[in-house]
Amino acid sequence: MLSRPIDFMAYSLSLAELALGYTSPNPAVGAVIVRDGIVVGLGHTQQPGLEHAEIMAINQAGEMARGATMYVTLEPCCHQGKTPPCTDAIINAGISEVHIAIKDPNPLVNGKGMQKLEAAGIKTYMGEYEQKAGEINEGYFKYITTGIPFVIAKFAMSLDGKIATRTGDSKWITSDESRNYANGQRHIVDAIMVGATTVKVDDPRLTARGYSGRGGRTKLQPLRVIVDGRGTVPTTARIFSEPGKTLVAVTDTPENRDKARIKREGTEYVFLPSKSGILDLTELLRMLGQRQITTVMVEGGSQLIGCFFDKHLVDKVLVFIAPIIIGGEKAKVAVGGDGVMKVRDALQLKNVKIERFENEFLLSGYTA
Repeated sequence: MLSRPIDFMAYSLSLAELALGYTSPNPAVGAVIVRDGIVVGLGHTQQPGLEHAEIMAINQAGEMARGATMYVTLEPCCHQGKTPPCTDAIINAGISEVHIAIKDPNPLVNGKGMQKLEAAGIKTYMGEYEQKAGEINEGYFKYITTGIPFVIAKFAMSLDGKIATRTGDSKWITSDESRNYANGQRHIVDAIMVGATTVKVDDPRLTARGYSGRGGRTKLQPLRVIVDGRGTVPTTARIFSEPGKTLVAVTDTPENRDKARIKREGTEYVFLPSKSGILDLTELLRMLGQRQITTVMVEGGSQLIGCFFDKHLVDKVLVFIAPIIIGGEKAKVAVGGDGVMKVRDALQLKNVKIERFENEFLLSGYTA
């Protein structure tokens, strides 16, 4: 049987997951305050500028927080941001013991929060459910240490690695259950990215659909990013009339600047350098990071995903595999680009997990 402290930390992690998709660019954190074995305060990170998880839990606990134990999924902040330091609130509340799942790699924190608590005489413990806590905030961790978004490559394919037939038909390779799960992933990322060909062929909406936020609030739509180096996406594409914002990344040419003068509400053009006609994806990610985009999900097409793999820009892979055979040499493959010359140089995913949806499988893993 699991010990009680780990049970309470697991509870905190479930609260952190409730905050996913609402807190960016801040991390999603959960906190539980326990006194005499009874939960007296719960909290999860609110939208930027509002309460952090620790503050929410302390406010709920009130005087019951004095002498109590806190379980929190990320090291409490010790610096002044949009809100005061959480370490100060923990100390002032009289909490006697704090269990922390994982250290915050933010240079402004990174161990300093734990040190401040210990200096105030509070017993601190680190490392309960560390891996799970890291996975919840994997996007934040990369962004806060590099300024570059965490990149997820997501695609659905047949057993023979095809994402569409030779005619371009791809509806539907996977089941409703798999597609609903994939749509749920859109709710927790900051941006969804596709290439120009995907927009022209599939005319996607690229919205996170069918979800109402906590308290009846509807989460803001993720930023839609179209990689359109040559500026060929038609102005009639459905993506431009969907709710939310769309960013079109094009190469910096006089022709593209002329096209960009046609203003669409909610649409912005950015002009980036290119090499051999291929837009600089590294520069695109850097620009998105400057806009506080912490996570990007690249959904297609195969050429764009292939370029991300070729340039070693992918952090995580989500692949839905359907038990069908499409066949055909001209059918579209899942990952285009140049690829590797030898099998021994192929990318080997780490920390691989496999989940089942009806008759399909979701394989996920990390590139490093």
